[in-house]
Amino acid sequence: MPRKKKTEKEAEKTKEKKAVKKIASAGKTITEEGGAKEIGGGAVKKILKKELIEKAKKIEEKIKQKEEKDIKKEIEESEKEKRGRAKRAEKTLFPLDDYVKYSCHLGTKAVTPNMRKFVYKRRADGIAVLNTNDTDEKLKQAAEFLKDFKQEDIFIACKREAGWEAAKKFSEVTGIQSFLKKYPAGIITNPNLEDFFEIELVIICDPWIDKNALNDAIKLKKPVIALCDTNNLTRGVTKIVPCNNKSGKSIGIILYLLAREYLKNQGKEKEAKALKIEDFTGVVETTEKRKKGIKERGGAKEGV
Repeated sequence: MPRKKKTEKEAEKTKEKKAVKKIASAGKTITEEGGAKEIGGGAVKKILKKELIEKAKKIEEKIKQKEEKDIKKEIEESEKEKRGRAKRAEKTLFPLDDYVKYSCHLGTKAVTPNMRKFVYKRRADGIAVLNTNDTDEKLKQAAEFLKDFKQEDIFIACKREAGWEAAKKFSEVTGIQSFLKKYPAGIITNPNLEDFFEIELVIICDPWIDKNALNDAIKLKKPVIALCDTNNLTRGVTKIVPCNNKSGKSIGIILYLLAREYLKNQGKEKEAKALKIEDFTGVVETTEKRKKGIKERGGAKEGV
């Protein structure tokens, strides 16, 4: 189609725009009366400076508003996180920081595929660190599972010497039979043995060290609660409690909490409250106590 010719008004507007551009480039400004007047270079600079100051003020105001919003958001998120931590603390069996105090979080340099999901990170020396949230949650599940079994239908096996005292105390307060040092293989699978007995649940302190007890439970298709470190395979384990199962302190605190919850679930609140952590873990020396001891010895270093 042929282009339409511009109307007179449109042509006039185009001329005006071109004129304005020429005037601006020549250092002129338009007056209210429609005319143009010359302005000096200094005046131009002043106008530009004023415009820049106004723009700077607007930008500053926007930045200030954004900062205020960011600070407000940060405060809200911080408060939300605090409330979340407080809520989690109310629901945990044991303060999460205290699991660290008893070395429950320390794994090994080896991590099996079964235990990888419980690993939080690796230290600079290659030691895997377990997530204490997982430890508490899985321990809670194990305690809930344990409550449905009678004490005479359970036994605990702990071949590792570091856990003997804790396992012995666990057996004493709960009435659950324990096998320390050595588990007599076949005691629950061979009815011809004199000391044969039937069980419904097995608790072990290490799936590898206590493999005889685990294998017997697997043969009978009985559930197993196991304290598992990062280097453990978990075949045949019903309830995994991810923790350091090499340390007496760590084994002790886990068995203390299991015993406490078991007694509570059996309606023995008084007995549960009477339990002492030290009876399971031994005395745990804190940093403060260690410093005090060094000071009393006249500043002598440990081992000197």
